[in-house]
Amino acid sequence: MNTLDVLKYGHQTVLQTLDGLPESEWGTGGVCGVWSVKDVVAHLASYEEVLVEILTSLSSGGPTPLLDQFNDRGRDFNAIQIPLRQGKTPAEVLAGYSHAHDRVMELTSKIPADTPRRPGTIPWYGMEYALDDFIVYANYGHKREHASQIAVYRDHIQK
Repeated sequence: MNTLDVLKYGHQTVLQTLDGLPESEWGTGGVCGVWSVKDVVAHLASYEEVLVEILTSLSSGGPTPLLDQFNDRGRDFNAIQIPLRQGKTPAEVLAGYSHAHDRVMELTSKIPADTPRRPGTIPWYGMEYALDDFIVYANYGHKREHASQIAVYRDHIQK
């Protein structure tokens, strides 16, 4: 698996789905449960920032407060993270998401190619899993799922 390609294509899917969506449509709930497009992108941004911490811990170490919150709080993670971005414009939320993605790409490129596929790389996820597993399920697949929800919302508002 080419980890950088998987990350790139997940990000492109999100950006393509959002392309041309007026900011006036970003605040309407119901895209994913009660979430709006802005909430979904805020959610994806927080996951992208978790991945930044995971990758940083693999390369240089250091504290991982967001990853710790992600692991400790479960579903409460979203209830904490999404409101942190409520006062931001859609463009600011998207910029934060994109900035975190850029950091993910930079950090991933510095990790030896065999590291992402080595089981036990992220023990908190399960010793039988590798970083690639997390990236495929919690990053790429996650983005595809939410991009699909946004696409359905777009279809609905265009009728």
